[in-house]
Amino acid sequence: QVQFVESGGGLVQPGESLRLACTASRSIVAIYAIGWYRQAPGKQRELVASIPLSGSPNYGDSVKGRFTISRDAAKNMVYLQMNSLKPEDTAVYYCKPTLASYKNYWGQGTQVTVSS
Repeated sequence: QVQFVESGGGLVQPGESLRLACTASRSIVAIYAIGWYRQAPGKQRELVASIPLSGSPNYGDSVKGRFTISRDAAKNMVYLQMNSLKPEDTAVYYCKPTLASYKNYWGQGTQVTVSS
């Protein structure tokens, strides 16, 4: 199974920005739709944003207008630009294909902490 590695997390203050990056162990970014998920302490994982093979990306209501997902197929990367961060965005962020076959797959994730 293809592995995905997340990076770019960190500690920021409310209102600041972060850019998360996702890279696959082999070139599949141009084949699969990719999603960014997150899990906050004590909460279930949720799909934050997804980018399909064609068409427009989709976003969760809580991040619309603040987060932007993008794909660079040449670099085999998917990014999540996060602006105007809020304390409630604090979570571990994961990326993976939005395929049913990846339902139980989770990488290490990258920690995002938004705190003053």
